[in-house]
Amino acid sequence: MAENILLPIAKAEEEIALLAGMANRHGLVAGATGTGKTVTLRTLAEQFSRAGVPVFLADIKGDLSGLPLPGGENPKVAERVQQLGLEGFAFQGFPVVFWDVFGEQGHPVRTTISEMGPLLLGRILNLNETQSSILTMAFKIADDNGLLLLDFKDLQAMVQFVGDQADQFKTQYGNISKASVGAIQRNLLTLEHEGGGRFFGEPALDIQDFIQTDGGGRGVINILAADKLMQAPKVYATLLLWMLAELFEQLPEVGDPEKPKLVFFFDEAHLLFEDIPKALQDKIEQVVRLIRSKGVGVYFVTQNPLDIPEEVLGQLGNRVQHALRAFTPRDQKAVRAAAETFRANPGLPVAEVITELKVGEALVSVLDRKGAPTPVERAFIHPPQSRLTPLTPEERFGIVRGSVLYGHYEKEVDRESAYEKLKVRAEEKQAEVRAAAAEKERGEEKPSEVTKIVGAMAKSAAHAIGSQIGRQIIRGVLGSLFGSGKK
Repeated sequence: MAENILLPIAKAEEEIALLAGMANRHGLVAGATGTGKTVTLRTLAEQFSRAGVPVFLADIKGDLSGLPLPGGENPKVAERVQQLGLEGFAFQGFPVVFWDVFGEQGHPVRTTISEMGPLLLGRILNLNETQSSILTMAFKIADDNGLLLLDFKDLQAMVQFVGDQADQFKTQYGNISKASVGAIQRNLLTLEHEGGGRFFGEPALDIQDFIQTDGGGRGVINILAADKLMQAPKVYATLLLWMLAELFEQLPEVGDPEKPKLVFFFDEAHLLFEDIPKALQDKIEQVVRLIRSKGVGVYFVTQNPLDIPEEVLGQLGNRVQHALRAFTPRDQKAVRAAAETFRANPGLPVAEVITELKVGEALVSVLDRKGAPTPVERAFIHPPQSRLTPLTPEERFGIVRGSVLYGHYEKEVDRESAYEKLKVRAEEKQAEVRAAAAEKERGEEKPSEVTKIVGAMAKSAAHAIGSQIGRQIIRGVLGSLFGSGKK
């Protein structure tokens, strides 16, 4: 039975454990800075791994890298183990795969421009509605002309091509504002300067590589190095959203499994919902609601429960609430809101206790066997078993090199796509212009045989490209929620 797999995470008078069969019904870890959220995240990841559940999490501050090695170096951990009377507690490391968009602290993470799609790209680039519509138009023109959009230079070339040929495309696709094209180009340059362009290319991330176990059946903990990525917070949030979308699109329906296929921690979750278009927020809410049936549990980690829209917050059944501060009216509202979302415990004045919790202490409520939240309890989170001290660069690189994935994502592939094809077209155009100029100098009015041949070749190439449109590039932007699937 699914409900019999227990994942102990905290202790009040009695042990508090997540039920693995209810862990795909999502969760929330909240609390002010310095109250213990990161340690809770680590403890949850360890328990899921022990139960054979793969985990994805982002290492925002660079302090989660010690997960592969056993702990024991911190006296406070031993003290907490003794305080809670945790029998059988043993320090141990866990199977870890390191990832990094920049390829410096883990395997490179990439997707193609086409797979990311115009909606999420528009968010990364901070485009307004008019600019976003032109970006969508550029994708459509690329599809209609058999131009693959794979890496960053493909997108730059495509946007320039659309701007240069705006008059030509006006009849079929609508007006293309040169000012909006210029704004997109400037934002692309900004993103490239921030290093975001390195995320696009091949080999693209196979999301199935997140869903692995080691030889002992423990779930692999996938750690994305995000300290540098957080310098572009909108890129960070959109990247994680794209990963969720890919999981939703690719994984089959499994209903309610005995344990999740993957648990996905979304740290700094407030970044996902800041200045977000209503249409995109609606899709996120749908993904969170529906991805449960794919066996994926999503756990949002944030300072304040009010950072999460009410429609999403209502779907987060397993909750760990660390201390909140009540200095401002908004803080006081957050305390009341957090208190009201818990199932009441007659002996626990939640609104008062939230502001009194010590570091490592939390209010905890999990789903019971019937899917109902348990009464909230004040409890101490179990200390982690892995090393709290971050890995040295040498230790990290040793683990990266020892991974079965090493060598695959490290070898970047640059196949023929929009950039290369548009470059050939431009060169052919220049050749025609030079040939025409030469003929004019000789006083010839009709095209030379060379010009005719070049023109015929160009038409033939265009026809060949057009005949391939049957395999039109269908990108995975929140999958079938937008009425499309991969082909």
